[in-house]
Amino acid sequence: MIEAVLNLLPDTLKSIMNRVPRSILHQIEEIRIRENRPLEIVYSGTYHFISNQGQMLNSAKGAYQPNHQDILKFLNIVTNHSMYTIEEELKRGYITVKGGHRIGLSGRTVLEHGFVKQIRDVSSFNIRIAREVIGAGEQVLPSIMDVQRKSIYHTLIISPPQLGKTTLLRDLSRMISYGLWNNQVSWKGLKVGIVDERSEIAACYKGVPYFDVGPRTDVLDSCPKAEGMMMLIRSMSPEVMIVDEIGRDEDVKAIHEAVHAGIRVITTSHALNMEDIKNRPILKQLCNEGIFSRYVVLSRRQGIGTIEEILDEKGNRMMQKSVDKVRG
Repeated sequence: MIEAVLNLLPDTLKSIMNRVPRSILHQIEEIRIRENRPLEIVYSGTYHFISNQGQMLNSAKGAYQPNHQDILKFLNIVTNHSMYTIEEELKRGYITVKGGHRIGLSGRTVLEHGFVKQIRDVSSFNIRIAREVIGAGEQVLPSIMDVQRKSIYHTLIISPPQLGKTTLLRDLSRMISYGLWNNQVSWKGLKVGIVDERSEIAACYKGVPYFDVGPRTDVLDSCPKAEGMMMLIRSMSPEVMIVDEIGRDEDVKAIHEAVHAGIRVITTSHALNMEDIKNRPILKQLCNEGIFSRYVVLSRRQGIGTIEEILDEKGNRMMQKSVDKVRG
């Protein structure tokens, strides 16, 4: 997985990164490239600057500083030498590349009618490494199974950024689609629909999922969540709908439509815990309406993707302070 990312880098940066110990390379969560500022990696919840020789440094002193040519070459590689063809992605501030890896960009924005039209003079990148973790959902799935209806409960997965929400979503899709119910029941797999707005869940390439999201799963790639949910309801008749990072009014409306159509929903939100959820008006609304019957809270307490607790619709703990992780 990391090799595919390194192959995107210009030769100078690729050579430096290839000198980083392999044991570290395969744990990298982010590579941050900033013009005339130190090259940086994030792994296992820590960050280090990188020297010309691939050494990890705690201080910026002695770190390699990507120059303008490094930035320009990398931009040309990830845009295939055409900023115009990815204009819509640039409005959102990121590009998703093959394998589901997301490259955030920052620089000078160009506005049109008060909205961001594009980013010019790009000066920094954040490469977020996507990883498939088979089995990440094994500790969660039993708690969200609705045995009486031979389905799953409406579920909200909660954590701050980069703690394994998307990884967990991906594996739950795989298990539900295959019907891997941990030998507890004999149901077959369910039809799953994924709205993958950022191309991170399924990592589609030309519409085909790169990650294993299951044999009975249909994916709408690079599609806005609310619109995609409505499209799947009308066209693909999913039994389970999976979407990432809800938080807008239109997302809530689409979730209501799915629920009223008898479709089970699994989704995520950025938050520290249930108290944070209750302080966000849109999510508080869904909670007060009793839409979700299960809440899965992730943390970094025992490493990235620790299953902190699983709550039922009344806030009662079904699982607490587990050391299981959904992401290595």
